Amino acid sequence: MVGISSKTIYAIAALHELGAADEGSVLKIKEIASKANIPQNFLEQILLELKKQGLLLSIKGAHGGYKLAKPLKDITLKDVVVVLEADIFSDIAHNNNQALKLFWNDVKRDVSRAFEVPLSELRNYELKVTQTLNYSI
Repeated sequence: MVGISSKTIYAIAALHELGAADEGSVLKIKEIASKANIPQNFLEQILLELKKQGLLLSIKGAHGGYKLAKPLKDITLKDVVVVLEADIFSDIAHNNNQALKLFWNDVKRDVSRAFEVPLSELRNYELKVTQTLNYSI
């Protein structure tokens, strides 16, 4: 996928796992890594970035871990991409040609709009997968 790193793909998987947990529950890094099939050391870095940007909360102590700072319906793909892919929505029109500036601004707007999908939409994809599997039995 162009412009999306493994870091962002893993972040979405981790947020999906946290969103699937019971409301208010806390998951340990090891548990998230195992469920989402993410290398634990890499996941630690990702979760720290998401925490710094206010997408996650961390709880210290024996029963600590991570939980969502807000519901998945209030977190968009763009929120994650902006945190982990700093350059994707930056100013890309660096020349004096007005037609090119207008073109790149339109592209930037359209891409930005496409990334506004809330992560709660992942549940709909789970349903699609489940229905597909049920039809093939």
